[in-house]
Amino acid sequence: MYFYFSNSQLTDAGLVLLALLIVATVVFFERRRRRSVALRARYGSEYGLAVMKHGSSRQAEAKLADRETRVDALNIRDLGNSERERFVREWQAVQSRFVDYPKAAVTEADDLVNALLEARGYPKAIFEQRAADVSVTYPHLMENYRLAHAIAVRNSPILATTEELRTSMIQYRAIFDELILAQKARIEASAA
Repeated sequence: MYFYFSNSQLTDAGLVLLALLIVATVVFFERRRRRSVALRARYGSEYGLAVMKHGSSRQAEAKLADRETRVDALNIRDLGNSERERFVREWQAVQSRFVDYPKAAVTEADDLVNALLEARGYPKAIFEQRAADVSVTYPHLMENYRLAHAIAVRNSPILATTEELRTSMIQYRAIFDELILAQKARIEASAA
């Protein structure tokens, strides 16, 4: 059985196929644009850093999606009350040493934040991997975390100034508060 189509039917079919192709293309690019906007809004400066590192927004978005997949597979947890209280006491001790020993206190703050992240379930890793993992949940902290860490580990003839150390300590305090005290507020709010 053979079907014969007139020229007008073939033209109509071609136009319908072309319209479907155009609609599919528009939908594809709109989804990609929305995903980019959502990732840019979620990751903030971390998105821009990923674009610079990977050379294009498409590659950066793929890497950010890989981060999310990696972190979803981790067993990230909130701390128990006793753990949280222990970390708060340790933070207070570190902070009190800042006046007399600012460089040592900043290094201890870096170590304490790392210990806190490990206790929460983030794997022990090189700093960049840990920062990438943490950025999935706390993207707004990353710029401060990277700056504070750079000051804490600076080991060059030009040591960090007292003002840089103070700034680093303030940044670590904000990170610490977000990682531990914000969790406490969530627990108290859910109990109410």
